[in-house]
Amino acid sequence: MITIYTDGASRGNPGPGGWGAVLMAGSHYKELAQGYKYTTNNRMELLGVINALKAVKKFGSSITLYSDSKYVVDAINKQWLTGWQKKNFLKVKNPDLWIQMVPLLKIHQVKFVWVKGHAANKYNNRCDELATAAADGDQLIDDTGYTDDTDNTKLL
Repeated sequence: MITIYTDGASRGNPGPGGWGAVLMAGSHYKELAQGYKYTTNNRMELLGVINALKAVKKFGSSITLYSDSKYVVDAINKQWLTGWQKKNFLKVKNPDLWIQMVPLLKIHQVKFVWVKGHAANKYNNRCDELATAAADGDQLIDDTGYTDDTDNTKLL
């Protein structure tokens, strides 16, 4: 069983941003983070999940993923993502990232759990620290999928 916590942050929305993730399995513990020059909070929430799932090397892993993003958790748990796929992601924000997430959800057994942000949750708080430090850092990269409207008209 693998436990993952993720968080995203942006300084301005849009503005500089970052994501952070904590992965735990048995005695193994790993932290991941990356900052971006210009992006949105929701994109960082998604990239935290995507990059954490990409870091899991064992195919078919059972994962519980905790996020304080209702946007991410509800999209999975309320089956919004399934509906968006059926409509080819038309009129969906951040389609490039949702499209990246779909195959990751197929290769692992992922249960999404919402946690209250900025509360007394050690690992969620650590992810927030990682995400904000990444957003404030000097190793910022381009969010190549970000556009001001961030819709899928750029993908077609």
